[in-house]
Amino acid sequence: MSEIKLKKALNPLMLWGLGVGYVISGMYFGWNLGLAEGGTYGLAIATFFIIIMYVTFTFSYTEMACAIPKAGGAFEYANRGLGKHLGFIAGIAQNIEFVFAPPAIAAAIGAYLHLIYPTVDLMVFAIGAYLIFTTVNILGVKIAASFELVITVLAVIELLIFAGVALPEFEMANLQANAMPHGFSGVFAAIPFAIWFFLAIEGVANVAEEAINPQRSILIGFGSAILTLVILCLLTFTSAVGVAGWEAVVYPEGSTVASDSPLPLALSHIIDSSHILYKLLIGIGLLGLVASFHGIILAGGRATFEFGRVGYAPKILGKVHPKFRTPANALVINMLVGIIALCSGKTGEIIIIACFGALCLYIVSMVSFFALRKKEPHMKRPFKVPMFPLFPAVALIIATIALIAMACFNPMIALIFLGIVGLSYLYFLLFLNKKM
Repeated sequence: MSEIKLKKALNPLMLWGLGVGYVISGMYFGWNLGLAEGGTYGLAIATFFIIIMYVTFTFSYTEMACAIPKAGGAFEYANRGLGKHLGFIAGIAQNIEFVFAPPAIAAAIGAYLHLIYPTVDLMVFAIGAYLIFTTVNILGVKIAASFELVITVLAVIELLIFAGVALPEFEMANLQANAMPHGFSGVFAAIPFAIWFFLAIEGVANVAEEAINPQRSILIGFGSAILTLVILCLLTFTSAVGVAGWEAVVYPEGSTVASDSPLPLALSHIIDSSHILYKLLIGIGLLGLVASFHGIILAGGRATFEFGRVGYAPKILGKVHPKFRTPANALVINMLVGIIALCSGKTGEIIIIACFGALCLYIVSMVSFFALRKKEPHMKRPFKVPMFPLFPAVALIIATIALIAMACFNPMIALIFLGIVGLSYLYFLLFLNKKM
């Protein structure tokens, strides 16, 4: 009896929707916390280098995704280029990123809905979101991707409307006010929040196995997604801070506690909270959170599925649902781990752990890129990165510097991340390595 395979159902437009959808919540919340660390210029400088990292990384990653269109993404490339030990490290880093990013977004969804329905505890909404969107993903990849495309388009439109409302109130002096409150060290402290603008874009590669004509679809979907996100990042950052300065989109009036709602804070300086446009923009804004939450659940399910399919995790995680042809077991286990993380209540720390996972993934991926070029020079590569070796080298250097800086500014979280990776690797060596 032949093994049940993942269903091929994704076209370039759906891949664009997934790529933008994975990331777009980063435009709605989280990034403004970097302003408290570095001010306008500190976060802007960090974001400038992170944009360079993501553009060069995305083109390099696309080469590998088109050549090896498998659900494991970075894990597959590292496994093939560097061997099973570093392949495992890439896979566990990828899983940490995709498993720990959703709880942070779920917490934001819960807090958002709690403001509208204050009698209902935010954890009810957050856990409810996990149950709903995990179920949607189990029911079928085409249903999940179609849903993602619709809410992503609406979320993009909302950001464009926000910019249209905010830009007429833009003043250059607001960008320059108290622009670097903590000096140059603020640039390094702001790095994880600059990464949050783009975190999980590489998830497009994890659905490559389900793409129709993956070599063409991934190139178009990946490339158009990163271009869209860079434009939205610059537009959102500039228009939000330009309204009343960076403090106005970090701290609610009369509070010293940083907010997870920078866009509503910026709007409150332009229009009254009772205005229909304010309520409309805030209402649609929830879709940005939902788009990323749903999309990362989809990509994370594929990463965990591939880990199980090759035997780097319990084999049950690598099973495809016989009816829906989706990685149902992997989706459920990711949900359970995510809910445990969610219950910790440590949203900021969860974001930083996800960023550690992402940077570790990017570093191993770029090393894998060079290894594959050397080890398999004749591999069929339908797309080749431009300006080789500059692009992958730049991505590797910036990701390495960012990882070191994050570890220096967040030593305890770095130790927790290393502990998770170390214990997972020990489990691999003791129980799984001998079976392979």
